[in-house]
Amino acid sequence: MSLTPSYLENRICLNVLANSVENAKECYEAAEGHVVLGVLSKKYATDEAAIADMKRYQAATNNSLSVGLGAGDPNQSQMVSRISAILQPQHINQVFTGVGTSRALLGQNETIINGLVSPTGKVGYVNIATGPLSSSAPEAIVPIETAIKLLQDMGGSSVKYFPMKGLAHKAEYQAVAEACAKYDFYLEPTGGIDLANFEEIVQIAVDAGVKKVIPHVYSSIIDAETGDTKTEDVKTLLGIMKKILN
Repeated sequence: MSLTPSYLENRICLNVLANSVENAKECYEAAEGHVVLGVLSKKYATDEAAIADMKRYQAATNNSLSVGLGAGDPNQSQMVSRISAILQPQHINQVFTGVGTSRALLGQNETIINGLVSPTGKVGYVNIATGPLSSSAPEAIVPIETAIKLLQDMGGSSVKYFPMKGLAHKAEYQAVAEACAKYDFYLEPTGGIDLANFEEIVQIAVDAGVKKVIPHVYSSIIDAETGDTKTEDVKTLLGIMKKILN
């Protein structure tokens, strides 16, 4: 099983939530494989239960598994690192302070590990205090360049920029995209992304020259009744991705 996500035109890979193995398989097919499927560690009581179940998702989707925290919950950081060491997924979601642990336990450099940084209201600066303890402390506001270099020091692959609230932090996001392009780092815009703003958000990253973009589209494309991610919406997003790169 490949440890590397399948990017459309070697550039964009979608990240959506999978409500079941069947839903994961359907979304994987709808995205023509250019997707990593989020399964949240928070919904499992033990490491063993998470590992056993997530292996089923891996088998159904050629390892296109994205091990999630659960609404960015920093208290899941250690569990994510532990189970990912066994699972060896294509993608891992981490808080800023959890990146080094995840990379060390993985024992390889291919799996994508993002590090969560947050908008600050100030262009060019991000908050890196997103860990289990640091998230309840005063903000640690640093230049985006420094945040990227720190993530690179720890073995991270990408900036997870969250919560974006769609385009509410557009100027800040633009600066993050430009920094990621400049320092050869991947970007994962996350939070409030939907069918209406997806194109603009991804286009900003592509236009900035970001090498790999992994947009997270979660609650906006989930069926409220079933909890499944809607495959028709995944197909729509793939069409937008193709349009952007055409």
